[in-house]
Amino acid sequence: MYAVIEVAGKQFSVEKGSKIRTEKIEREANDLFSVEKVLLINDGQKVQIGQPYLNGVDVKARVICHGKGAKIVGMKYKNKTNYRRKYGHRQLFTALQIEEIKL
Repeated sequence: MYAVIEVAGKQFSVEKGSKIRTEKIEREANDLFSVEKVLLINDGQKVQIGQPYLNGVDVKARVICHGKGAKIVGMKYKNKTNYRRKYGHRQLFTALQIEEIKL
């Protein structure tokens, strides 16, 4: 059984026990919550597609941890003027584990 859910503006295909990394959401570590935005669910026999979301489907997710992603380094450069600027960015993320999917 798998489902397509929407968390923090992005869509993820998840199964029970799968781990995903989303944009940072305001939840405490080890917090269990329900994802309301379920777009699609496949239980092996039939596929249900929401218009845009499904009602009555419960996907439980647990917050594993919060962190920062890998550093992205950018550079600005202008020819013949000795202009160089280097900048970096680390995106915040939240790691989630899917506990269960209920119809």
